[in-house]
Amino acid sequence: MARRIVAVTGGVASGKSAATRVFESLGVTVADADVAARAVIEPGQPALAQVMARFGADSLGPDGRLDRARMRQRVFADPAAKADLEAILHPPIRAWLRTACEAADGPYAIVAIPLLAEGGGRQAYPWLDRIVVVDVPEAVQLARLQQRDGITADLAARMVAAQATRRQRLAMANDVLINDGPLAQLEAAVTRLHQRYLALP
Repeated sequence: MARRIVAVTGGVASGKSAATRVFESLGVTVADADVAARAVIEPGQPALAQVMARFGADSLGPDGRLDRARMRQRVFADPAAKADLEAILHPPIRAWLRTACEAADGPYAIVAIPLLAEGGGRQAYPWLDRIVVVDVPEAVQLARLQQRDGITADLAARMVAAQATRRQRLAMANDVLINDGPLAQLEAAVTRLHQRYLALP
């Protein structure tokens, strides 16, 4: 059982996935919030039944799974519906992540939570021992986002603006991985952090 649970978070296109892949390559278990979000709404899961009860049978596709595209349109057009969906999904997602981390071998486990700052931070996840923020200057973030997703500068700016600010994320960090250079630089920084975590009592 992992002695510590460390969250990795950061803004869109900051390099969170790249950082967690390096942790995984070092033998650290990584529990991903995106994987958890899909797992808790599989057919037969209580959360899917709750979503159906709240949003109706048309929230499902012909395969009996949640129609993500339809649900996305619905909740982004209706803040109350978005709040209801989050109230249904967030508790089982957090429970799934905690169980996965606690079952991990090794001195610590990583939990990847992209929207940690937006989702309540430590208050929502009181079982986190440390928070790592993958940080990148906004100009680099915007350039990467445009290149990665093939979008306009205006859309990239709106996507960044919709998230927590860089200052808000850094305010909750125990450790910061600066990712404004080549991948090798990030790999070296993650490896140093890994060694520090292994040395913690």
